[in-house]
Amino acid sequence: MTLQLHNIIDLQNYSSLALNLDSPVISVLGLGYVGAVTSACLSNIGYSVIGMDKDKVKVDSINKGISPIFEMGLPSLIRESVEHNNLYAVDDIDHAVLHSDITFLCICTPSGEHGECDLSHLINVCESVGKALKYKNSHHTVVIKSTVPPLTTQNELIPVLEKYSNKKAGEGFGVCFNPEFLRESTAIEDFNNPAVTVLGVSDKLTESIMSDIFNNFETKIEVTSIEVAEFVKYVNNCWHATKVTFTNEISRLCGAMEVDACSVMKILTADHKLNTSAYYMKPGFAFGGSCLPKDTRGIKHLAQKMGVSIPMIAELNNSNSDHIDFVVERILKVGLKEVGLVGLTFKALTDDMRESPNLVLMQRLIKAGVDVSFYDPLVHATSHLGTEESLRELIQKTQYTDLGKFVAKNKVIVLSHNDDTAKHALTLLSDEHFVIELDCKEDDQC
Repeated sequence: MTLQLHNIIDLQNYSSLALNLDSPVISVLGLGYVGAVTSACLSNIGYSVIGMDKDKVKVDSINKGISPIFEMGLPSLIRESVEHNNLYAVDDIDHAVLHSDITFLCICTPSGEHGECDLSHLINVCESVGKALKYKNSHHTVVIKSTVPPLTTQNELIPVLEKYSNKKAGEGFGVCFNPEFLRESTAIEDFNNPAVTVLGVSDKLTESIMSDIFNNFETKIEVTSIEVAEFVKYVNNCWHATKVTFTNEISRLCGAMEVDACSVMKILTADHKLNTSAYYMKPGFAFGGSCLPKDTRGIKHLAQKMGVSIPMIAELNNSNSDHIDFVVERILKVGLKEVGLVGLTFKALTDDMRESPNLVLMQRLIKAGVDVSFYDPLVHATSHLGTEESLRELIQKTQYTDLGKFVAKNKVIVLSHNDDTAKHALTLLSDEHFVIELDCKEDDQC
């Protein structure tokens, strides 16, 4: 049987790829947030990188030197890497795997109907990777960055790779679980300057190969088992969600007692010896995005499956939803019907609308009979709204593109984001406006 490669570009245009013959060629499967950032950052430090995605729009964007996603600093990295022939993209897994030495899997693992982790996309990709590995004579390292429940790699992914490659993990190929800790809007900084890099490895050779890559960064490398590395990702996101929820509950209690919540949390987080870091721990709005809601649901489902009681974690998303209701009640108490939200994406400096608490806030206010509109320059018709037409219609109906007209229409201004847009909005307000800030000001340092 002859394996057919379906290249979508002329490889002669990339004859200078892999200028450093001592360095491995890296392929990255999946060019979403994690994959695009991983591709750009690794190619930017000199690795030859092949990006792969079934979405030809993303592939074409990369090959033109254009970022397929919105992320601060990413466009310039991709442009420079493509110009230096360190990065190109294809839509064929066979090509990506067979022309590389290390393959990073950055495949989405969304929540299922009951909060379980949907592994279908990742398993399908592992099957394709295994089929390609069958035709490789050289050693290959498979790196999994997708978030999965503990033991998934050992019990489900490695067996698929072994079945379709006719090779054994730790011998014919190596496996590493390398969880990502990238925050949208600061992903480049997070990748280049990680506090810690976790490598769950199948064998010593894989440990050596992966350590060589991450020794290029100022980071502490923690080498551990694959299952520990898998669990670290879940635990990290649950801890982050816990910090947000804990702080918001303290904030509500402080508000009821007329105590300055920002001062309370500022003093609490000043103790770095016992109270850990200050990140996430400031009074603000509910958490959202692609990670915290999904992974807290995932660990709840995992605990139920294992018969383990975790009441606080199990209630995180309920408490998060309650916090949105708390803000709705706070707005309704003002008694004015025209309310404007400054910021609709799940956090400032991103166009990501996935599980945005600000969108939920707007929907609940509308249900309560409030006339709601919003201003957010990063929201557009394709801002991760999925295929739900009603959401697109809602966005089109309520969005203002002129900040002055937006402020003039609404007497209640809710600052959902604490960014330059919010600061600009504040300069346009009159004494007739009622302002509700959902986050601490930057100078509060809480």
